[in-house]
Parts: sequence; structure tokens; C-alpha cells
Amino acid sequence: MAPKGKSIYVASFSIIVNLLFCLCAFKLYVEGEWKLSWSRRAAEEAEHVAAIPCSGHGRAYLDGLTLDGKETVCECNSCYGGPDCSLFLTGCAANADGGDPFFLEPFWMQHAANSAIAVAGWHRMSYSYPDKSYVSAELENHIRTVHAIVGNAVTEGRYIVFGAGSTHLLNAALYALSSDNFNSSPASVLVSVPYYKLYQTQAELFRSLDFKFEGDAALFQNISDDTANVIEYVTSPNNPDGQLKKAVFQGPNAKAIYDRVYYWPHFTAIPAPADDDLMIFSISKFTGHAGTRFGWAVVKDKSVYQRMETYLELSSFGVSRDSQLRAMKLMNVVLETRGKEIFEFGFDNLKKRWEKLSNTLHLSNRFSLQKIAPQYCTYFQKIRGPSPAYAWVKCEREEDKDCYGVLQQEANVYGRRGSLFGAEDRYVRLALIRSEDDFDILLQRLNHLVLAERNSKIIISSLVGGQYVS
Repeated sequence: MAPKGKSIYVASFSIIVNLLFCLCAFKLYVEGEWKLSWSRRAAEEAEHVAAIPCSGHGRAYLDGLTLDGKETVCECNSCYGGPDCSLFLTGCAANADGGDPFFLEPFWMQHAANSAIAVAGWHRMSYSYPDKSYVSAELENHIRTVHAIVGNAVTEGRYIVFGAGSTHLLNAALYALSSDNFNSSPASVLVSVPYYKLYQTQAELFRSLDFKFEGDAALFQNISDDTANVIEYVTSPNNPDGQLKKAVFQGPNAKAIYDRVYYWPHFTAIPAPADDDLMIFSISKFTGHAGTRFGWAVVKDKSVYQRMETYLELSSFGVSRDSQLRAMKLMNVVLETRGKEIFEFGFDNLKKRWEKLSNTLHLSNRFSLQKIAPQYCTYFQKIRGPSPAYAWVKCEREEDKDCYGVLQQEANVYGRRGSLFGAEDRYVRLALIRSEDDFDILLQRLNHLVLAERNSKIIISSLVGGQYVS
């Protein structure tokens, strides 16, 4: 045993060291103001990079490339180049492919202070949280609160599963629903055309003995619902055409995975809370942070929930703790105004884009858009018009069997072929959720294409002595 005097000395020294550590390592309260210590350098570095203007046509990032290890390089939007993204590349193609939700980027720039995070180097170094789970209980509470406020999903009495985006959760759901299959034959995985291609590519990649991708649900409607061993993907609102959809099969052996990633007020009216057995959401389309790779499933059945948890644990040990922290911070911003700011911003932006595109293509007899009827939205408490994430364009001329090729060759626009959604190639999907630069260039190119069509009709009409009427 140490002498009493020495013990007092050691204890006193320990207290002093701890006090100094608290003063130096954390915030100092001086003259009524909090002053940063260890986070100051991180904040300065983040603000320095974020302040690089890139001419308004690009962004600089902390993890971006640097020149000589010092100056951060701008990453330019489509059709812009140069060191500061000020050079417009006139011959480039308009990018209307992909689902990057950059349309929400200006919103987050307006909320820079309350959406930023600074994380200590020792943040969440463990595989799990203190309760041995891989799920942040506080983030789960945030998710339930968001759904209650928006009114787009029933979560009471349901289980919440976290995944690395909807992509991770979709396969976890397919595994969970097919692994309790006691029939001798694998479950038929079905979708309604047009459908999101990932459902097919995932099912075919994993080559499970428990399920087999069979394609269009319409081709299987002659099967008795009471005997059909079916797992049906239902995307609602649908990707690519924005329609609210329901499962085709309703029998006792039929199960559905509802992909609800677009079921938010900026993309669609919310007529009622979704009350499906298995629903998948993601922060990618909710807040626009696709790169964070965070999604969640709302599950009614406990055994399905447990099988999904097993899949996610074995495939990844859960979702990154850093991603969960960022998702929670973003949801805090949303909840500050009960979603009002972000959903009004997103809806107004997409509504204007849809109207501009509709007005352009309305002048054409060569192209048409999907029809989306106005509908009452319980969140906005009014009837609202369309604001879909994508335009599902059809080439109406008989000879225009490859609509993707028509737009690429005649307008220097590229989208996504209809055949990638199980549909005809006289359809093409154009993304409306990319950056303002991308949309402006897309609209400009389509305007020129439609104007050329109208001028051609006027010339032909005058040659034959007729009269062109729009």
C-alpha cells in the first residue's frame, strides 16, 4: 500500500491533469463565450474548402483532389471545365441520366451552420453501440418522428432496420422473405413494367436457390393468387414514371417489398400513410444525400425483421456509425421546421422543372410525357400538381423506335433507355433531380429540338400550300 501522503499527491496530480485536459481538449468558456480548441482546425479547413466558389458551376470537397498537396481542385458540373469551372463546354452532351439528387444542394447551402458536423478522431471506434446493437436508438426515434410528421408511413408497432442505402436493404428483404419458403420450387420474383432494373440485376447476381427473377407481373396474372409463391417488388412512386402503385398479387403466399424511397412530399402527393408489411426508405431521396449511403426498412413481421437483421449483420456488421450520425444531424434540420422548409423547397423546384419541360414537349407531336393527375396531399393539405423525379418520355413517331438514340443524335441529350426498365426503347427516362446546370442545358437542347420540328412542319406546309396550326 502506498504511503498516505503519496496517495494524496497522486490523487491531486490526477485531478489537475484531468482539469487541464478538459480545458485544452474541449471548449473553453471565456468571458461569456464558448471558444473551440480541438475542433477549430477541422472547422477552418471545412469552411475554407466550402468557400471555394468554383464559379458556381462546381464544388470543392475536403476529400477532393489537390494540386501539389495544397490547393483543392474544383469538381465541375456537366458541360463545365477549367480550374474554376468557368469554361462552358459547348459541344458536351446534356446529362439527364442517373439519380443524383443535386436539386436539394442549394437548400443545404442555405443551412450550412445547422447541418454541419465535426467529429472527434475517437468517435464511435467500436463495432457496436454500448447496448451491443448496430443501430442508433436516437436515430431510430428521429425516423419515427419524421414519418409521423410527414404522414407517409405507419411506424407504430413496427420494427426499423438500417442498411447502407436502399440497395442494401432490397436484397436483405428478398433474402428474408424467401428464406422461409417451404415450397420445393423457388419463389418467383416479379415486378410491374416499367421497373427499376436493380431488382433484376440483384436477383440474378446472387443466384439464390430460394428465389428466381421472372419479370413482368402482368404475365403471371393467370396464376391463382391462392397458390402463387410470389415476391413482388412494388415501387411507389414508381421509378421511372412517378405513378403510385400497388401489388398485383394479394394471395396468402404472395409477399411484397414496397420500395418507398420517393414517397416524400417533394416528389409526390401523400394521400395517406403507407401501411405495407415491408417498406424501404432512404436518405438519398429524402434529404438528397445519396453519398451517405443510409436507408431504413419499416417491417411489420418480427420474424422477417430478424432475418433482415441477420443478413445485414453478416454482410456488413451494420451501417457505418459515421453515416448514422450524419443522417441524424440532417434529420434534426428537417425536424426544426417539421419538414416545411425542405419539402416546400424541393416541391417548388421540381414543380417548376416539370412545368417547363411539359410546356416544351407540349409543342411537339413527336414526344410525349407520362400523365400524372393532381391529387390531394395530406402533408401540404391541398391538391397539388406533379413534381416527379423523372420524365418518362415517349417517341411517338413509328420510325423512332430508339428514343434514346433520337435524343442523343439530334439533341445531344442522353438519358436512360426504356429497355433498362423492361419497357420498349421508344421510351427514355430523363432525370429532373440533377443540378440546375444539368436541367438548364437539358431544357435548352430540347427547346432547340422542338423548335426544329415546328420549323420543319411550317416549311413542309408552305411547300404544299397548306397552313400549319400548332
